[in-house]
Amino acid sequence: MTKPTHRDLIYLILAGVFITNALLGEILGGKLITMGPFVMALGVVAWPVVFITSDLVNEYFGRVGVRNLTIFTAILIVYMFFVLLVGMNIPAASFSPVTDAAFNMVFGQSLWIIAGSLVAFLVSQLVDVAVFWMVRAKTQGRWLWMRATGSTVVSQAIDTLLVLGIAFYLPGVLGLVPEDKVITLPTFLNMCATNYTVKLGLAILLTPTLYLFHGLIDRWLGQRESERLIADAAESSLR
Repeated sequence: MTKPTHRDLIYLILAGVFITNALLGEILGGKLITMGPFVMALGVVAWPVVFITSDLVNEYFGRVGVRNLTIFTAILIVYMFFVLLVGMNIPAASFSPVTDAAFNMVFGQSLWIIAGSLVAFLVSQLVDVAVFWMVRAKTQGRWLWMRATGSTVVSQAIDTLLVLGIAFYLPGVLGLVPEDKVITLPTFLNMCATNYTVKLGLAILLTPTLYLFHGLIDRWLGQRESERLIADAAESSLR
């Protein structure tokens, strides 16, 4: 068996962090919390880590690396959707501390969140990659923070509208949730504004960690190998 290279290990680590936080975002998304007058989904706390990881994969492995990771993560989200759907249709034991009603209340809403997130995830990731490489080309490879933040600004506006629209607003419009659980248009717009602001704010606050991990990867790979990897990623992505 061939020993994995540092490059392989870096991709494996980044992929693991990316997938774990994407799935956490899906699972936590059904719980709404308030911050004063503002409403947001709890799952929003995991997504900035996904953005940072996506930027690092973009930087070192290019469009292909992000595309493959996005497709694989989407497959895992569908798998999770299927397992939850099956679980909702298996009766709980009479002594189970989690009843069918409680389980279905939590994960039934999560199914809408997963459906919305899957659409939003695929669309926003494609937009994120396109903006990342467009900004990189315009800045001639300088200012990592600009291409990372610029791609997040655009992609997460799309992501927020899609996921919250499908997961929370659409079920009420279609009459699929009880009246007391319907999300009104003002509340939906409040959620969009809050979620987008929080995700963007956290992504900006985490920008120093992008440089930190970029430096750690450079050190682990060695400067020459790191520059070669980045150059190859740019060459393949900017064709």
